[in-house]
Amino acid sequence: MSIVVVGTVAFDTVEAPWGKAERVIGGSATYFSLAASHFTPVKLVAVVGADFLAEHRTILEDRGVDLEGLVVESGGKTFFWQGRYGEDPNERETLCTELNVFERFRPELPASYCSSRWLFLGNIDPDIQMNVLDQVAGRPFVGCDTMNFWIERKPESLARLLRRIDILFVNDGEARQLSGRKNLVLAARDILEMGPRALVIKKGEHGAFLFTKDFRFFAPAYPLHEVLDPTGAGDSFAGGFMGYLAGAASFDERHLRRAMIYGTITASFACESFSVERLRALTDEHVAGRFAELVDLVKIELDDLK
Repeated sequence: MSIVVVGTVAFDTVEAPWGKAERVIGGSATYFSLAASHFTPVKLVAVVGADFLAEHRTILEDRGVDLEGLVVESGGKTFFWQGRYGEDPNERETLCTELNVFERFRPELPASYCSSRWLFLGNIDPDIQMNVLDQVAGRPFVGCDTMNFWIERKPESLARLLRRIDILFVNDGEARQLSGRKNLVLAARDILEMGPRALVIKKGEHGAFLFTKDFRFFAPAYPLHEVLDPTGAGDSFAGGFMGYLAGAASFDERHLRRAMIYGTITASFACESFSVERLRALTDEHVAGRFAELVDLVKIELDDLK
């Protein structure tokens, strides 16, 4: 089944001790789409300016991403972000954020998108996320990302949104902020009471937890020799996770566990290059190979514990 993603398409400038990439393509919807496209067809909803050229569209089109929902404002500029990483890739400093055309963007789904059974809402204003939900026919399976800014600035809107989604993606700091709990197990319990059927709590290089009311699961991060650019890791995780579920058309425990592994490995690929270059070069064979590696890494026989 296809999945609709609503989020940002942007240009990024990324600085790090090991290199710099200037005005390369980024944005939550871009990373999500390229990761998810390995598992299911993707339909993208976002806005760009006149500086988003044919060569940039090709990056998405080459992966079969449907761009009917990509709005081009001829007189404007595309969302721009600039950041700097230190020796520790977990430490990031934002140097510049220019919303540009995204500041006025109010997504309108093409008619052909409204019947989708799978939807992912990237990290944007929760009021806008709910407006998107109002445009979709029936009751799709909905994944959602949010961040500390919305947790702090729009708690009432976010609370209403959480009652309408199926799975929430946050990092450990956001989970603690949203719940008011320091203990992640208790934080997850409280967040699930807010409405989502499942919760993913990402812990960067330390892996990610999946919580539902019926079971818990932990996926370790794939060990990389080198991390060049972790900017799109979280969105790539969500893309691999949601893309796999949509392709399988299932939300049972077995598929959720496998989705965690696919999310983990697509995030690892995203970190191996600046921007989306590694995701662009990714093949199904690469994905299958790393999936097998990660499963083998954590595999243990009961006899080994005796």
